[in-house]
This record gives sequence, C-alpha cells and structure tokens, in this order.
Amino acid sequence: MALNFRNVNASPSDPVATWPYEALVTGIEQGLVPDWRPVFDELKADPWGPVSRKIQRYLEYAPRDGVRVLFRLAIDRARDNAEARERALVADRVRGAIKASGLTAGQFAERVGTSASRLSTYARGTVTPSAHMLVRILDTPGLLERWRNVPVVDGDARRTDVDASLDPGV
Repeated sequence: MALNFRNVNASPSDPVATWPYEALVTGIEQGLVPDWRPVFDELKADPWGPVSRKIQRYLEYAPRDGVRVLFRLAIDRARDNAEARERALVADRVRGAIKASGLTAGQFAERVGTSASRLSTYARGTVTPSAHMLVRILDTPGLLERWRNVPVVDGDARRTDVDASLDPGV
C-alpha cells in the first residue's frame, strides 16, 4: 500500500525537507523501507537540519520498537559520517597550510605555537585543532609576514633557516 498523507498540505513525492511534522510522523509510522529512503537521504544530506530535529522530537515519545531504533541509528550514523568528513577536511586544510608555508612541519608547528607531534595529529585528522589554533594554521600568509626576524624558543637570536625560506635575500 502506498504511503499517503491526510490533513496536511504535502505529498510523499515532495522533498522531505518540505514535509510538515505530521507528514514526517505519518511516514515513519505508516511507511515501509522504500518510503523511508528519502527520509534517510535527507538525514545524510543535513544531519543536524530541521528533518533530523523533527525526527528527534518524535523519537522522544515514539513507541520503543525497531523503527525507533532504526531512525535513531540513522541520525547517529549520518552525524558520525558528517563529522568524519569534516575532520578530513580540516586535516586537508592543515596539510595545505603547511605545504603553502614552505616551512618544514617542525618549523611550522613552532611558529603556530604547537609541537610537531601535535601538528602531525592535526594533519592526519586524528585530532581536531581548537578554533584559535585552526585560525593560526590557516592564516599562513599573515603568519609568514609576522614571522620575519622573530626569535624562537630554541635560543637562536634569529632563525636564519626560517628567515631564508621567507626571503632568499636574507
């Protein structure tokens, strides 16, 4: 039997994001797996969006059954996958900033105020940098300009290796 909505201004063929709350609940309660596919697709596309929030609200009072578990898992998986993609994107941006700087990873780490091993965890995506660290990492051109002739912790009066990489005339 095909899914039908009653007393709402929506159709199951409409984009899920346009379904009112009542239509979404009807789809979950009366639909079958093929009817749920567009809902799952919307969850993947926008794991924290309005459809996800509506489903979460419904799950707070829904009967404790397999359907409830399925939708809870769908939301959790969509969010986990989105976070993994975001971590990979941040790692890619960190690697790009290091490469664009022209410095070694160790020099770069020193200049942004972290250790080489911690920077490596950011570049691999195993650890996500804090917001302020990410801003420093991504502000490579601004940092390179400020780094000129700046003393560093290792005791050198000036880091000629870094200065030389920034300005071949030094």
